[in-house]
Amino acid sequence: MPNLHELEAAIPVAPLKLVVMDSAVRLGNSINNYLVNFRRDVKNIAKNDPAFEGYVSDNYILDTACYRFGSGEGKAVISESVRGKDLFILVDVCNHSISYTMNGYTNYKSPDDHYQDLKRIISAVNGKAHRINVIMPFLYEGRQHKRNGRESLDCAYAIEELSNMGVSNFITFDAHDPRVQNAEPLRGFDNFIPPYQFIRALLGTEEGLLIDKDHLIVISPDEGALDRAVYFANVLGVDTGMFYKRRDYSTIVNGKNPIVAHEFLGDNIDGKDVIIIDDMISSGGSMLDTAKQLKAMNAKHVYICCTFGLFTDGLERFDEAYEKCYFDKVVTTNLTYQLPELKSRPYYVEADMSKFLASIIDFMNHDSSMSNVYTPTEKIHEILAKYNNREMEYPISE
Repeated sequence: MPNLHELEAAIPVAPLKLVVMDSAVRLGNSINNYLVNFRRDVKNIAKNDPAFEGYVSDNYILDTACYRFGSGEGKAVISESVRGKDLFILVDVCNHSISYTMNGYTNYKSPDDHYQDLKRIISAVNGKAHRINVIMPFLYEGRQHKRNGRESLDCAYAIEELSNMGVSNFITFDAHDPRVQNAEPLRGFDNFIPPYQFIRALLGTEEGLLIDKDHLIVISPDEGALDRAVYFANVLGVDTGMFYKRRDYSTIVNGKNPIVAHEFLGDNIDGKDVIIIDDMISSGGSMLDTAKQLKAMNAKHVYICCTFGLFTDGLERFDEAYEKCYFDKVVTTNLTYQLPELKSRPYYVEADMSKFLASIIDFMNHDSSMSNVYTPTEKIHEILAKYNNREMEYPISE
């Protein structure tokens, strides 16, 4: 764990507790395991000091549950004391696999259902916790963050609503537009990106990559992803290119203007490996169109790196595109629900974020500086040096 000495010299804000919603059990259990191991390794803990009560534990997950009645109504129950605790509530609003029975029919929880359960948990805390922090990797309604005409402003309103309920800090990843934090400028809002985990996962599966300007380029699939592509390319020491989506603004299909074509801006990519980086794969249509066009421009290999792999239209289009050699690998994180069949695909690589999230929680619980977490440039350079010198072992361990 980075900068462990900082935590050894710091006092926690309050005893740490995790609330793992049913939408994020797998990720939450992994985070809990890392936290248990982190705190067992910390030296010089004044175990008799009240400030360190419950600091070292075998389990930080709070006993909670969200129930549903036959009518579809719900309630949250917290089965142990939360008084004076520093609560971190983990929720995945994109998990569509959880079902409940309503009037004899089976329903699956939508993002709205998960958001309501989150509010139920906060309500059940009843103001007794020392501090409430919400970890929402995929920001609820993050794509509905601004108005175009008479539209709802769902994301900003949700942040304001949770703030009014007592949430002190929001922790999210790769927000579609981080400026949405302006809805509550006096609350903590941390937006993290996973470039280190991307490159670590990619280098862990591809042994023949050459990381230099002559052999690799980082591509943004649209204007919105340009900032993250520029950062990623600068850290790797390679060039950047961008596609922009030419839309038909005279037509609206499913609430948006359809894409007419993807136009490329950048240097020649003939014979180069390409990394496409973006915040999410939704249906995947735009991403596959971009990959297909890159292959038509004679890209050598195409690697897709996205924080959230939603695959809302299933995997069939990706299977077909992979068979046609439009791309070589798809790297996504485990921050959201993953389709059970996804991991069996030969092209899929998971970037595990649980250790990173555990570090974030530990540093925030100590009110320690997050600068080393926000800027992982040094860590990326270290792993690149090992890779280029062929000092890495496969598979890569944490």
